[in-house]
Amino acid sequence: MNEIIFFGQNQYPKLIKNKPNKITKPIQFKFENENENENENENENENENENENEKQIKQISSGYFSTIFLFENGKAIEYLTEKYSILNVEKIQIEENIQKVTVGGENEAILTIEGNVFAKGKDINPNNPKELINISSLIEDTNDRIIQDVVSGYTSIYLLTSNQNAYGIGDNYYGQLGIDSETLQRTEKPILMMKNVSKIFSGNTSSFVFLLNSNQELFVCGYNNSGQAGLGESIEETQIHKLTKIQNIPKGKIIDIQCRSSYSIMLIENENQNPKRKLYSCGYYQFNGLGKEYQNTYEFTEIKSSLFENDDNILDFSCGDLHTLILTKKGKLIGFGDNEYGQLGTGNTENQLIPIQIKLPKLRFNENIFNYHISCGYLNSFLYYSPSFSNLEEDLINLFRRKEFCDISFKTKNGEIIEAHKLILKYRLNQNQNEFENFKEIISKKSIQESNQIFEMIYSNNSKINPKLYSEIKEIINLNEKIEETMKRIYLNENENEKDFIIERKEKQYKFPKLILIMRSELYRGMFLSVTNDTSNKVRDYSELSNKSFQIFEYWIYSNQIKDEIEITKEIINEIKKGIDYFQLNQTNPNLFDLLTKKFNNQNQKKNNCLIF
Repeated sequence: MNEIIFFGQNQYPKLIKNKPNKITKPIQFKFENENENENENENENENENENENEKQIKQISSGYFSTIFLFENGKAIEYLTEKYSILNVEKIQIEENIQKVTVGGENEAILTIEGNVFAKGKDINPNNPKELINISSLIEDTNDRIIQDVVSGYTSIYLLTSNQNAYGIGDNYYGQLGIDSETLQRTEKPILMMKNVSKIFSGNTSSFVFLLNSNQELFVCGYNNSGQAGLGESIEETQIHKLTKIQNIPKGKIIDIQCRSSYSIMLIENENQNPKRKLYSCGYYQFNGLGKEYQNTYEFTEIKSSLFENDDNILDFSCGDLHTLILTKKGKLIGFGDNEYGQLGTGNTENQLIPIQIKLPKLRFNENIFNYHISCGYLNSFLYYSPSFSNLEEDLINLFRRKEFCDISFKTKNGEIIEAHKLILKYRLNQNQNEFENFKEIISKKSIQESNQIFEMIYSNNSKINPKLYSEIKEIINLNEKIEETMKRIYLNENENEKDFIIERKEKQYKFPKLILIMRSELYRGMFLSVTNDTSNKVRDYSELSNKSFQIFEYWIYSNQIKDEIEITKEIINEIKKGIDYFQLNQTNPNLFDLLTKKFNNQNQKKNNCLIF
């Protein structure tokens, strides 16, 4: 069950019950389904399971007028605030496959697992601002309609495609789409802003946007009345109509930028410094304070505080309209800025210009502090527990959209080329040697859009994407087979030519397909997909795993299972715990550590009637 901690303006009287309008101290509450009449005639057990799935929060996005709760089962529930004079729950179900929600000032958007973006708002669809429309389908380049990420600004929405292209749609009054507003004041179709983009940063109260390219170069356009674009004091323009490169960026890797109406805060990671992660801010100090007392800042400068210790590190941060919250790996919650409604959780309504530590109730999952996330709304704040379990089908789809490791090509009916991963296709198709040829023939008769849908049904094991197309391919694929079973068959395959990466250890070499390592380890994902890509096919492993522990890791990384004959010891569990951090494993549910402890307890239950872990 999920844990949610809340403080600030209570706009959710049906969700956070029997509480005042201003909640100045953090409180815990239980998420409940408010649709009392829903599913009355269905099986009670099915209802119970459905409700439990909904309670596992994946993401919270909050803005002026609404807050959307996204659950692990791909559904979302939206709460409309009192400004709309609507307090009833509205469930948003877009193919029941939502992977991200984003709320802007006057818009909101939903990204589905299939890479479609549905959005609404007066600047997106003026004729019917409350209707969700598929804005990704409006991109003129049909090869660029698979969306990897979506970000809401105050009145604009930004899309990042699988081809690393950034598009903008909506309001352009301040040039926030990177085009002179005299030429284009608003667009109801996405327009290409920039190519070779790795990340987009904007915010639900901001009329400007940052675009980061793969070389860690940062560009900005839009409103700059308070220096929030970080371009420096010499830049006097209040409106930046063309994407402009920011020259003075702090050294290190940009992890995140939070943008609000009059300020920006940047999180930088630098391996050569301690702490490794630091915050930098620019813009107007009043109320939000920028973490600095009485000082406007026109370039990104460090937020300094004794609360940021050398052996501590920042895990997550979020900005509301005029307040900021920071979570560290030691479980400290730190905040500064406007506190009129208690949104800093200090127990009063006094503003705080410089960082202050906030006392939290006891966290039920404190040992998993890395799984807590912050989401600041307009005048309130959420701290919630959301395990970072990997969805292997989602990972496969994302890898399909990246072209670095595609090694087989197919031609569509219009002569367009679509590339894919031969290794995965080999094990998703039936074992008949003719299936590749049959599959190529099917693709040769389809459009590029239909071909993408076919591949995504194969990768994601989801026939709902296009049932009509599914009926054409179901005879040649193993679509009922789970991805773990597919990966296990790859593991058992004796063809060493398909294992193209070597991890060298003292006593043995282990071979893996790079594709599998990318799916399961952030360490290797960063290594293989980095801009300065090392083309070597081997690496020496310096982790503290013994060979026995590494064999457990090897089998699990394919199958999400532990071999039955393996005997688990305390030493192995401690080694694996270190290995999970070392390899930065993308955990699935159940995760490796839970599987090990469960197996260990089962093995020792006969000897000792109490559980050790």
